Amino acid sequence: MIGDIAHVCNRGIEKRKIFLDNKDYERFTENLFLLNNEPGKIRTVKNIFTTEKEIPKQKKLVEVLKWSLLPNHYHLLLYEKVDGGILEFTKRLGNAYTKYFNIKNNGRSGYVFQNRAKIIPIADERQFLYIPFYIDINPLDLVFPDRKNFSIRDNKKAIDFLKTYKWSSYADYFGNGIRGMILNKDLFYEQFDVDSKTYQKELLDLSTSQVDELEGF
Repeated sequence: MIGDIAHVCNRGIEKRKIFLDNKDYERFTENLFLLNNEPGKIRTVKNIFTTEKEIPKQKKLVEVLKWSLLPNHYHLLLYEKVDGGILEFTKRLGNAYTKYFNIKNNGRSGYVFQNRAKIIPIADERQFLYIPFYIDINPLDLVFPDRKNFSIRDNKKAIDFLKTYKWSSYADYFGNGIRGMILNKDLFYEQFDVDSKTYQKELLDLSTSQVDELEGF
């Protein structure tokens, strides 16, 4: 339904990597923008996040509130703009990326993702409190593989990494990201009843082990 919020995630088949190089990450992030258009994919110039050319306006299926990509999986936080928009957008992302990945890798065939993407409605207070943090913190697995007892409180290395990690919306919220056009940041702060300063402080105060227990993805 319009106004619903969901956490969407999927991983590679047999937990294999789905992003093998920067081109793969770039293709997926471009699709987060180009496929979010009710009539169909926006056809436009390459390098949409750095081009100076005018890009056609979207008629959005969803508002993207958060996203993060790791080598073998992705996470999205989506707000539904039209009925069925989250499901349609998720299907488009999966189908388009599978086609791209198979063609790029010497005519590979078959599944890229392990199964259908999980679409998890954000329905209770606990999810509202922790899911955005979970998505933002997820890339720390790349530099802190064992995070069960790790807290990012006052940890400059962790926060600096998140601010500079290219394949997450965190850089567009708090760093020098170039993909802000994907997001509706104002809507995120409105829906989660938080401001930028408070969110950053709560992220610093939060133990990542608490967040990991929520999802186990």
